[in-house]
Formats: sequence, structure tokens, C-alpha cells
Amino acid sequence: QVQLVESGGGLVQAGGSLRLSCAASGRTFSGYAMGWFRQAPGKEREFVATISRTGGSTSYADSVKGRFTISRDNAKNTVYLQMNSLKPEDTALYYCAEGLVYNAGSDYNTAEPYDYWGQGTQVTVSS
Repeated sequence: QVQLVESGGGLVQAGGSLRLSCAASGRTFSGYAMGWFRQAPGKEREFVATISRTGGSTSYADSVKGRFTISRDNAKNTVYLQMNSLKPEDTALYYCAEGLVYNAGSDYNTAEPYDYWGQGTQVTVSS
């Protein structure tokens, strides 16, 4: 069962921009937190950004802070990742994740609290 579907990936030149989208599949988009993660070949999956239910709180990895912006539109069951000033090191498979229930002791900058995951969308940044 597909819970989340990512789109918007592609090949761009360094310095360019992409906007990734993540949509809930066959259900209401209402998770406490939405996150974006990425995984490059031979690397561990790493945190990129997260956003709270209403969009009032966001957090970013140091590597993308100032360049990427996460947002969500619950009415459209969609979360976005606006990626600007892309660098070759941003090349990775980008995953959307949804945490359904808030856990005070959880770190939403890690993968553990997230319940649903998409299959990923590829972002490739050329020099």
C-alpha cells in the first residue's frame, strides 16, 4: 500500500531550483509532522527538513538551511520542499515521511518517529 507519493524530482544544473511535492494517497493528510529525507548512493539516509501539522514549526539540516524551504497545504494533502541554490552534493533520492502521532520524546529530525514513507523521487544536480 502506497501511503505517500513524491514528485518533482529531476536533473538540474548547480545553482538551479526544484520543488518537490509529496501527497497522501487515498487518505486525509493530517499527520503531526511531515519530513523530507534523502539518501545518496553508499550513504545513510539523512534528515533534510521537517514541518509541524499547521506549518508553525520547521527545522532544517545544517547542510540545506537557507537554501531549502519546507511547507505544507493540508487542504491539498500535500507537503512541499522548495530547493534553491542546488549543489551537486544535494544529489540523492528524496523521501517524504509522515509522523501520525506526536511523541514528546521523539526527535523529528530522525527517521524513527515517522510512520509512512514514500518511495522517493530522484534529484540529480550537475556541475
